[in-house]
Amino acid sequence: MEPTEKLKTISYSGIFLSCFSDYSEKCVHATPEHVLLYLYSGEQVIEDGDQTIIIKAGECAFIRRNHRLMMYKNSKGDELYKGISLTFSRPLLREFYNNLNKADIPQKISFSEKNVFKIEPRADITSLFQSLTPYFDENSRPSESVAHLKLKEGIYALLNNSDIFFPVLFDFTEPWKIDIMEFMNENYMDDLSIEQIAAYTGRSLATFKRDFQKISDLSPQKWLIRKRLEAAYFKLKEEGKKIQEVYVEVGFKNPSHFSTAFRKQYGFPPAEIRS
Repeated sequence: MEPTEKLKTISYSGIFLSCFSDYSEKCVHATPEHVLLYLYSGEQVIEDGDQTIIIKAGECAFIRRNHRLMMYKNSKGDELYKGISLTFSRPLLREFYNNLNKADIPQKISFSEKNVFKIEPRADITSLFQSLTPYFDENSRPSESVAHLKLKEGIYALLNNSDIFFPVLFDFTEPWKIDIMEFMNENYMDDLSIEQIAAYTGRSLATFKRDFQKISDLSPQKWLIRKRLEAAYFKLKEEGKKIQEVYVEVGFKNPSHFSTAFRKQYGFPPAEIRS
């Protein structure tokens, strides 16, 4: 990878490679599916509330679905950050469970409340991820069947690592509903679709829209835009920030969309606050 390249992510059917050359990349991890992450080089720092987990080269971590974390992907010296993650969808896990010999399932396993599990670097984990390297280094796409097989291999590796993953992986109940407004007030600046917000609050899209109608006269999308514009107004007027800084901070993808939405809500362009 050339030194001038920024963050690069390649995806193959639920298998993701992230590689970048900058010193550090900060991101919010939020996915409705379980993720198994392996680090080839660099360092990954995961902040889960007041807990900090550090993943180094050759180490692995499992991250529970429907959980939001702050991640820092760091280069270490001359080593660029390079990691691969496997995403286990519910249909994949259901298929795996249906084909599993139920007699092999351990009995009386305690259910863990942990959201991040650091995995010991065993041979099955290491060999699995090392076998994926050529597809990314040579930019050669694996077939759907090979990708599917590698994901199943990842499930086996977790189950062989610890019995605790049986109830974690094969819990197919819907997540508990959480307060919609509390979630949206905390995360309105994040680049999340309405479908993702519905999933993170424990609802189907239809249920989310129905529940949202009970607490707001606006649609979820219009509520997000208004909330972002209110935050932008404050940052421009009270904090004296520049438009180029603010539109990104509050969640808009480009300045043109931001200026149009701002003028529509306030009757004048954002540049007038600065002047």
